[in-house]
Amino acid sequence: MTFVDEAVSRFIRKILARHLKKGGQIGAKNQTNREVWLERALAAIPAGSRILDAGAGELPYKKFCRHLHYVSQDFAKYDGQGDGKGLHSGTWDQAGLDIVSDICSIPQPDASFDAVMCVEVLEHLPRPVAAVRELNRLLKRGGVLIVTAPFCSLTHMAPHFYQTGYSRYFYEYWLDQLGLEILDMQFNGNYFEYLGQELRRLSWVAEKYANASLDRLEQVALEVLLGALNGFSQKDQGSEQFLAYGLHVLACKK
Repeated sequence: MTFVDEAVSRFIRKILARHLKKGGQIGAKNQTNREVWLERALAAIPAGSRILDAGAGELPYKKFCRHLHYVSQDFAKYDGQGDGKGLHSGTWDQAGLDIVSDICSIPQPDASFDAVMCVEVLEHLPRPVAAVRELNRLLKRGGVLIVTAPFCSLTHMAPHFYQTGYSRYFYEYWLDQLGLEILDMQFNGNYFEYLGQELRRLSWVAEKYANASLDRLEQVALEVLLGALNGFSQKDQGSEQFLAYGLHVLACKK
């Protein structure tokens, strides 16, 4: 290594040390935020209530329903590999499902559930409004519907991926049309946090789609940008209306 190379290396390490912690957890709390909100919403449902987990997948949220009579449903056609495009889990175990069916035609009587949750599912449905209509059919009057879905998302679980996401206006329009009153609507993240999430994914995307790796200067630039985004997010005044990870919605059947 030449003297110039050593000097550049020292400079890069100095810059990295200065900015490494400024990024904090910017862009890293999508799932955590959702699970905190979901656990709180489910805890508020009276013990012994019957709840349907529609599009339950591998049942990751059954753990929050120990006080409830939990019933899971999914179409059970995803295998973790899909068509290999975009993001995939690799493996997928749905052996624990109670009901295997189309989400738009669930073999249960009208008004047979006190609560229904549908978590990160709508983007995987070719007919999302028909699905919400079916979930509403299954709800008792006064029952609660818990929905989360991306505001914007990358291709994942393809080919079972049909929309990039849902804005507040989707819920405000369709839930009202179907006779549901929104009790709580929370944005998950904001514009700066979403950009942070995708910057954290940059190295993987570069390797997968450009057959390239970030060099040291690019890594420094990435850390600097994450630090800047963290600072902007702390000063945020409504950018979630522009872009966010997703929305969390709690509604009641009138």
